Amino acid sequence: MAVAKRNRLMPWYIGLVVIVVAVAYTAYQMFVTGCEAPPIVQLIVLLVVPGVYLALMYLTLTSQD
Repeated sequence: MAVAKRNRLMPWYIGLVVIVVAVAYTAYQMFVTGCEAPPIVQLIVLLVVPGVYLALMYLTLTSQD
Protein backbone atom coordinates (compact mmCIF):
# COMPACT_ATOMS: atom_id res chain seq x y z
CA MET A 1 0.00 0.00 0.00
CA ALA A 2 1.38 3.39 -0.98
CA VAL A 3 1.06 6.23 1.47
CA ALA A 4 0.32 9.65 -0.01
CA LYS A 5 2.90 12.22 1.00
CA ARG A 6 1.29 15.39 2.29
CA ASN A 7 2.65 18.88 1.94
CA ARG A 8 4.57 19.88 5.09
CA LEU A 9 3.57 23.52 4.67
CA MET A 10 -0.19 22.91 4.49
CA PRO A 11 -0.65 24.03 8.14
CA TRP A 12 1.30 27.19 7.27
CA TYR A 13 -1.00 27.94 4.32
CA ILE A 14 -4.07 27.42 6.50
CA GLY A 15 -2.58 29.62 9.23
CA LEU A 16 -1.76 32.29 6.66
CA VAL A 17 -5.39 32.41 5.51
CA VAL A 18 -6.69 32.56 9.09
CA ILE A 19 -4.25 35.35 10.02
CA VAL A 20 -5.03 37.40 6.89
CA VAL A 21 -8.76 37.17 7.66
CA ALA A 22 -8.17 38.15 11.31
CA VAL A 23 -5.93 41.09 10.35
CA ALA A 24 -8.45 42.29 7.76
CA TYR A 25 -11.26 42.16 10.31
CA THR A 26 -9.15 43.93 12.95
CA ALA A 27 -8.10 46.63 10.48
CA TYR A 28 -11.71 47.13 9.45
CA GLN A 29 -12.78 47.49 13.07
CA MET A 30 -9.92 49.89 13.84
CA PHE A 31 -10.66 52.20 10.93
CA VAL A 32 -14.46 52.09 11.08
CA THR A 33 -14.66 52.82 14.79
CA GLY A 34 -11.98 55.53 14.63
CA CYS A 35 -9.54 53.73 16.90
CA GLU A 36 -7.60 56.19 19.06
CA ALA A 37 -4.50 54.00 19.29
CA PRO A 38 -1.28 55.63 18.06
CA PRO A 39 -0.25 54.64 14.52
CA ILE A 40 2.80 52.72 15.78
CA VAL A 41 0.55 50.49 17.90
CA GLN A 42 -1.76 49.89 14.95
CA LEU A 43 1.26 48.97 12.81
CA ILE A 44 2.49 46.50 15.42
CA VAL A 45 -0.94 44.88 15.79
CA LEU A 46 -1.63 44.65 12.07
CA LEU A 47 1.81 43.81 10.65
CA VAL A 48 4.57 42.99 13.11
CA VAL A 49 2.87 40.43 15.38
CA PRO A 50 1.30 38.40 12.52
CA GLY A 51 4.54 38.62 10.52
CA VAL A 52 6.67 37.31 13.37
CA TYR A 53 4.18 34.53 14.07
CA LEU A 54 4.11 33.42 10.42
CA ALA A 55 7.92 33.53 10.18
CA LEU A 56 8.35 31.40 13.30
CA MET A 57 5.69 28.95 12.16
CA TYR A 58 7.36 28.69 8.73
CA LEU A 59 10.77 28.05 10.27
CA THR A 60 9.33 25.39 12.57
CA LEU A 61 7.55 23.55 9.75
CA THR A 62 10.49 23.65 7.32
CA SER A 63 12.96 22.39 9.94
CA GLN A 64 11.02 19.15 10.47
CA ASP A 65 12.14 15.98 8.72
